[in-house]
Amino acid sequence: MNIQGSIYRRLMLQLVGSAAILAAILFLLFQSFARQLAVESQDTTLKASASAILESVSVQQGQVVADIPYAALAMLGNVSDDRVFYQISRGTEVLTGYEDLPRSLDDTSWTAKYRGDPIRLVKVSRSLPINGSLTTIAVTVAQTQDGLAQKLGEISRTAILIGFIFFAVATILAVWAARSSVRPLNIVAAAVSRRGPADLRPVTTPVPSEMAPLTQALNAFIARLDRSLSQSEDFIAEAAHRVRTPLATVRAQAEVTLRRVEKEENRVALKQMIRAVDESSRAAGQLLDHAMVAFRTDHLELSKLDLRAIIEEIVERQTPIADLKDIGFVETTAPGCIVLGDTILIQNALTNIIDNAVKYSPHETVITVTLEREGAEVVLTVADQGPGFEADNIDALTDRFARGTNVGQTVGSGLGLTIANEVAKAHNGTLTLKQNTKGSGACVTLSLPA
Repeated sequence: MNIQGSIYRRLMLQLVGSAAILAAILFLLFQSFARQLAVESQDTTLKASASAILESVSVQQGQVVADIPYAALAMLGNVSDDRVFYQISRGTEVLTGYEDLPRSLDDTSWTAKYRGDPIRLVKVSRSLPINGSLTTIAVTVAQTQDGLAQKLGEISRTAILIGFIFFAVATILAVWAARSSVRPLNIVAAAVSRRGPADLRPVTTPVPSEMAPLTQALNAFIARLDRSLSQSEDFIAEAAHRVRTPLATVRAQAEVTLRRVEKEENRVALKQMIRAVDESSRAAGQLLDHAMVAFRTDHLELSKLDLRAIIEEIVERQTPIADLKDIGFVETTAPGCIVLGDTILIQNALTNIIDNAVKYSPHETVITVTLEREGAEVVLTVADQGPGFEADNIDALTDRFARGTNVGQTVGSGLGLTIANEVAKAHNGTLTLKQNTKGSGACVTLSLPA
């Protein structure tokens, strides 16, 4: 599975990144607005002070007289502890105040450097009649900006706090939005993951319109998978019938012919043919059984099974074959050995185990079948008196087509133990192969959870 990033993480990064950018923009806008507001407030105070001073200027006996009111400069001192400067001038002549104070040609407000400190200045003027002609009197008031800088620092800290709060709230909302956005995906994933392997119903979970193409594609895939599995199951059943029936017919005809043929070389050829048919029939049958097991292990049809009844039925079916070799069964089966399993798979596994025991047992021997409850497991043990397992090859005998070197001429496909092992794993059980501890032969143990 090729995983490329996370929608949740990507959405979170985008939302949180956007929140951070918006918080920075909010801080800059707030700080810019606060600075502009503070400067305008200082300008208003400076202009009021300058206007009050200008109102106090009068002409007496042809001379310009300025009686600067205390309140005009006091109002600036009340606002902050900044230093205040003023200048009253007529044209280029400074009548009173600070002569080196920066000047402006127009009535305006501006910022300049004065005696090493930044200052804010406001100039106002009016015309007064002196000796029959109008003369322009200008008043300039200035103030240092330490108080303004301090106030702007406080405002900046407040802006930072507001920006942080905005970012925190936006982050919380981003987490909520991201989780809400991916929740439909998680709901669909949970709805599908809770299904059993055989549950191929369409996904009907309500989803947003953006996810409709995904659920439609998923439902289309489920429908195709359902059709494919059904066709595979039908093919396996049909193939089993198509292959086994002709082979059985050929074998029957060969046996009939064998009874009529007298020449030894022809009888040998017919016996070889019958053996080849037996090997082909068994191999084809077990290949189909193995395909069926592989198909059903992905969608088990579980039900409560009484292993005792199943084993008794299998032993009864194997008895006629065992009687041909004078093989007897010794059964020790305890009642109440109930497991939850797939009927067809369990029957197939038990049939292969007992069939192997019959097939490899020599004439006039005994096969011991034991079924008992051990704790939380039901354990089936089948022991024969055949050639047994080779110790150095025992672990490989559950591989497909693996057979021991001591099987001689016994017909087999090497799939019986493979099928039994795969069925055991599909039911969370185990298949154990070992030598028969009571003598020669093999011992196969199948353990299934009760």
